[in-house]
Amino acid sequence: SLLSNAFMVSLICFGLLAGFYFFRTQYERLLRWTLANKLLFLSIPLGLVLIGFLIMRSSGKEFMPSLNEGSFLLMPTSMPHAGVEENKRVLQLLDMAVAAIPEVETVVGKAGRSESALDPAPLSMYENMIQYRPEFLTDATGKPQRFRTDSLGHFVLKAGGSVVNPNLVADTVFSTHFTRITGAELIVDSNGEYYRSWRPSITSADAIWNEIVAATKFPGVTSAPRLQPIETRLVMLQTGMRAPMGIKVKGPDLESIEAFGLELERVLKSVDGVKAEAVFADRIVGKPYLLIDIDRQKLARYGLRIDDVQRVLTVALGGIPITQTVEGRERYAVRIRYPRELRNTPEDLKGIYIPISTTENVPLEELVTLKYERGPQVIKSEDTFLVGYVLFDKQAGFAEVTVVENAQNFIAKRIESGALIVPEGISFEFTGSYENQVRAERTLAVVVPLALTLIFLILYFQFRSVSTSLMVFSGIAVAFAGGFILMWAYGQPWFMNFTFLGENLRSLFHIKVINLSVAVWVGFIALFGIATDDGVVMATYLVQTFGRRQPKSREEVREAVVLAGKRRIRPCLMTTATTVLALLPVLTSTGRGSDIMIPMAIPAFGGMLVALITLFVVPVLFAWREEVRLKSDMNRFNSATINTSKA
Repeated sequence: SLLSNAFMVSLICFGLLAGFYFFRTQYERLLRWTLANKLLFLSIPLGLVLIGFLIMRSSGKEFMPSLNEGSFLLMPTSMPHAGVEENKRVLQLLDMAVAAIPEVETVVGKAGRSESALDPAPLSMYENMIQYRPEFLTDATGKPQRFRTDSLGHFVLKAGGSVVNPNLVADTVFSTHFTRITGAELIVDSNGEYYRSWRPSITSADAIWNEIVAATKFPGVTSAPRLQPIETRLVMLQTGMRAPMGIKVKGPDLESIEAFGLELERVLKSVDGVKAEAVFADRIVGKPYLLIDIDRQKLARYGLRIDDVQRVLTVALGGIPITQTVEGRERYAVRIRYPRELRNTPEDLKGIYIPISTTENVPLEELVTLKYERGPQVIKSEDTFLVGYVLFDKQAGFAEVTVVENAQNFIAKRIESGALIVPEGISFEFTGSYENQVRAERTLAVVVPLALTLIFLILYFQFRSVSTSLMVFSGIAVAFAGGFILMWAYGQPWFMNFTFLGENLRSLFHIKVINLSVAVWVGFIALFGIATDDGVVMATYLVQTFGRRQPKSREEVREAVVLAGKRRIRPCLMTTATTVLALLPVLTSTGRGSDIMIPMAIPAFGGMLVALITLFVVPVLFAWREEVRLKSDMNRFNSATINTSKA
């Protein structure tokens, strides 16, 4: 209910603030300990930075987190030799199989292509647009809506009576799942409960996709990678493939391209992280074509020309427009050709008569040889080369870049060992979203150092001291490690895996494996800008304190540092608290775009929590520098005194 939500939010906020208050009360005692044990304390942030660096090296990589579009695009293919009627039948079977899944709302299938060069899809490639139901019944704006329940927890119907929602937990008594209940049948109540539309076994959109894949396993139909409509269109515009990952095979002829593609298909199925059932190489050559081979000698016997036969075949098979019908502003061509029963089979075609005079005709079989011949179903080219594709997809829990790198290394080893031979004239390259990540890494290799350089210059202009600027700048390294530590924790099954006030915290904070992506690096760049806030506040007051007081001993230096720390711990904690609290709604968001915002917020949230250690790092480093400077001054003073006494 709204009351429990408000209570949970208040508990999180007050719990966080209580933790900061306890930190402030213990700050002086902890600071004195760190000043007395500098090396031991500094080993802690150094260890954190080392751990963060190791986590970064082992993190998976991807271009961008996949946006949840609320729909899927199923794109399997049949064999090239499948006919029009067979493809229509399979397409209908796919639609019926997918529509039978309770979580699916609508499914529309398409085979072939429109009259457009932008959609070069063969008839054997299907496109099934699948819209699945939201997890909970929603209102007109798409937000989950609450409905009235009775004392037993049953949902009250407008027509009277109540209904159990067995989709909440597995129920052995009620075997029927009421997924077809609509919001119009229930009573809206702001203090009620959400009505779940998915079965208990379905916990995510990935589970729905697995149901779709299991339901569409038909003989002669290939599997398909997990695709979404908008995402797929972008990939197809960029690479020409219908998968986020693949290999382009280029060569001089289609037969050798297909043969090498089949070899790559066999090899890729053994690569770690590659989903074996989703690996598919284009079957380029295999479409049966009816070849009408005109015999010139037989034509000469009857006094015919090739053009005479071709004109008759054009009219009989393809048809020609003879006039136009006008209906308002619309124009339709009227075509004439043989009826289907006279041109449906090769035997029917043999009976087509070719006129040799005004009174005599000769059957087509006397002039031509009809036979089937294998040919390409579609011809693709790129950079003046013929090209074929080998498509594959990653397994759950693997990052895109990791899978591509595994495939590259595996194929390179097979080629080096001689187990895989690349024919002469054949070349191949990996393509897909992997290319976007490679380009993004090149850009980030410039942007991230530039951002760090600008931050350091701003700090230097503030303090006019390289050493002080480096002390504050050290907070970025600690925050950097904190962001990666939280990313690592998000990928662990035990992290926050418990229920609080009836809410599982892993579900509340959308905890899952987070890969390094452009969104994550944007979050780190934002973190770099705010991670120095506490250090700037602390270092500024330390400089002012030492400007007013001139410590003459180590004890006075430490007392001055403790005094400055006590005076500035409150504003530093307020800065961190406001940042952390502002990120909590982002980490728990569920709307459109949350798939991108959450990975952006995780580095900043984890980094700011760990960056609290800079409230000790900056004072310790500052005190260390002042103690070294004081000791140096004392040594110079003693040397000058000795020299004076000798003189």
